[in-house]
This record gives sequence, structure tokens and C-alpha cells, in this order.
Amino acid sequence: MYRPILLSVLIYGLLLAGLISLHGELIAFAIPFLVYLLHGFWAAPEGLNLQIQRKISHDRITPDAEATVTLTVTNHGADIEELALEEKIFPKLTIREGDIRHLIRLPKGGSHTFSYVVAGARGSYRFDGIQATATGFSGLIRREQFIKSNERLFIFPEFRRLKRAAIHPRRTRVYAGMIPARVGGSGIEFFGVREYQFGDSPRTVNWKVSARHAENLYSNEYQQERVADVGIVLDARVRTNLFQSNHSLFEYAVTAAAALSDVFLAQGNRVGLLIYGAYLGWTYPDYGKIQRERIMQALAHAEVGVSSVFTGLEHLSPRMFPPESQIVLVSPLVSDDLEVLIQLRGRGYQVMVVSPDPVKFELGLLPNSKETETAARIVCMERDLFLRRLGRAGVEVVGWDVSVPFDQAVGPSLNRRQRRLF
Repeated sequence: MYRPILLSVLIYGLLLAGLISLHGELIAFAIPFLVYLLHGFWAAPEGLNLQIQRKISHDRITPDAEATVTLTVTNHGADIEELALEEKIFPKLTIREGDIRHLIRLPKGGSHTFSYVVAGARGSYRFDGIQATATGFSGLIRREQFIKSNERLFIFPEFRRLKRAAIHPRRTRVYAGMIPARVGGSGIEFFGVREYQFGDSPRTVNWKVSARHAENLYSNEYQQERVADVGIVLDARVRTNLFQSNHSLFEYAVTAAAALSDVFLAQGNRVGLLIYGAYLGWTYPDYGKIQRERIMQALAHAEVGVSSVFTGLEHLSPRMFPPESQIVLVSPLVSDDLEVLIQLRGRGYQVMVVSPDPVKFELGLLPNSKETETAARIVCMERDLFLRRLGRAGVEVVGWDVSVPFDQAVGPSLNRRQRRLF
């Protein structure tokens, strides 16, 4: 509205100057501006009544994948001679193709459709809406409308699926699954021998044992396989993930957490997620595809934050991590974490650590020199000693050199892990 005000001040000044100085030329000079101003008010656009429809080709993609956003703007009001449209998108999204700004003429009842292609890093992105600005022929009067929307684009971490992850928690649930339950019954793995009971299949009779006992027959018993409670803890602390020049291990840790969540849910387990950074991000345990969606959305939002050691982690809620269940910690680890992890083992949890190697990661960022190699050997020795202490405490550690894809580096180790009882 500053243009009409400026023009009104100019007209008023010319008229006033003409009346005071008694110069008709100044009054005549003000007449064209007055006509222009009156025409601008007369031809001003009416209030906007626009509606938008937004379609996203894929509302769940992976980093650097592309999604096409198609917008249709419909005019339910009067004719609009000049309409400027600008889509408001998250700054971290990159426009690969198309344009988010358009200048069009939109008659009453008409519609305009345009599209653009976006890509971005892991995250959750909201499309706030479109800013519409209408002007008439004169360009003096503007009508604006912000058309809100609630559509979201989720960019989930990209990972290759693991075939299997073998775990052996002390406690399992009642439903059939793929985890040895340490209870005799139907299964594949041999568990023991018991007296033959009515209804047992003849195939289960152990003839060698039965031959030693003239009065009784004995049957083989197999270990039952069930599902379990699995809690995944993602370390999002700055001190463990961030290195020089803002190089971070966190994206690798998120990839590992996503792959582990996927394989544990695919095996039928009840999986929960805790993101430990500047705050505690809880995704309560559940089963199936819906839980996978919840976890992936939580991982899309995950960010590093300032925090100390795992303060309070030894006091985990039984609702989140039931006693004697499996806890999988994804963390580069620091020496201060040893005591907390030992306390978790003391409470009966089966603890496994998937640890992206921070030494090799940071070594790749430094220039080659004798000093760097010497320092790297010293730090590697300290880390190996720390991991051995964890192993002696009953914590299983799976190291990961992040220069190798997660499924190739860690998948075979998770698949062939031997059963360990502590």
C-alpha cells in the first residue's frame, strides 16, 4: 500500500503548492496523477479466493533421491490480471528442476498447474504453503493470500537390508520367532532328551538312548524359537560424533540403526528406539510395518546434540527396555561409557555395541605423516584395550570401518555370532 500513499502525498503536495503560489500549471500537473490513482482504486483486484492441491510423487525417499511436487492453483474468485505465486519450501531442500515462482493471469474459475523436482539430505520437510500476490493493471493495489498446507516429505536414511541378525537375550516373548528361547519344545536346534510322551512323533525317538533303557523310550527335544524385546540406543552426542571441520560419524550411526531396526522387525521382534543426544527421543516398542515407519520417522528427525556421558542410562524404564531383554547400542564410544555399560550388564540386559570406528574415520581426514601414524597407533591400542574390557564384562562389540558398507562389514558378523551365556 505504500505506492498509493506515496502517490496521494505527491498529488496533495502539487495541489497545495498550486493553490499557495497561484500557479495553475502545478494543479494541471497533478490531474494525471489523480486520474491514475482513481483508476488504480477502481481496477483494484478483489479479495483472493484461491485453492491449491499438492501432490508429491514420493513422500518417502532416500537422500539425494528425487521427488516431484505438482501444484494446481484454482481461482474461485474474480478475474486476476496478474498473480504472482511463490512456494515456501524448507531451505535445506534443493530444487533440481523447475521453478517455485510463477507469474500468471488467472481468470475466474481457472486453474494453473506447475511442478518442480526436489532432493535433499536426511530429514523431515514440511511444505508450509504458497504466497499469492495479485495486482491490477495499474500495479498500485495488491491483494495477498497465504495458502497453508500440511504436506510433508520424509527423507529416510538409506541402507542395504541385512539378511539376519543373531541375538540371544536371556528373556523372550511367547510368540514364535527366530531367536533361541532356551526352552525345550518344537524347533530345529537340538536341546536335550526326555522320556517319550503320548503324542510324540516317532521321528523324535532317540533310539540310541532308548536302547540303553529296556523299560522306557526317550525322545529328542528341540529348542524353541521365539521373538524378543530389542531396544536400539542411538548415540547422538556431539562429543562422540563430531570431528574437525564438522565432519561427523552420525550419518553412519543413523544408517546402522536403521538397518538394525529393519532386520529385527523383519524377524518378528518387538523393537524400540532411544535417541540419546541433547534430549531423549523415545519410540516405544512395538511390532511390524507401522513400528518400522515410526522408527524411520524418528531417525529422519535425529540430530546430534550436546550431552554428557550416558547419565541416567543405567536407570532405563522397564516399559522401554524390559529386564533381561536385548539392548543394541550404536555408538563410537568414549572411555566414560564403560561403567554405564557394565551396569547394564549387571542388571541382566544382553548388551551388544555396534561401534563405527572413530579412529579410522578421523585418520582419513588428516594428512599423511609419521606423527599422524604414530598417534593413530597409540589411539588404536587404547581403543582395542577399551573394547577388550567391554568384552570381558560380557558386552559384545561389533566394530565397523565406515569406509566399507554396513551390510558388507557387519552383516556377516551379526549373522554368524555364536551363542554366549553370561
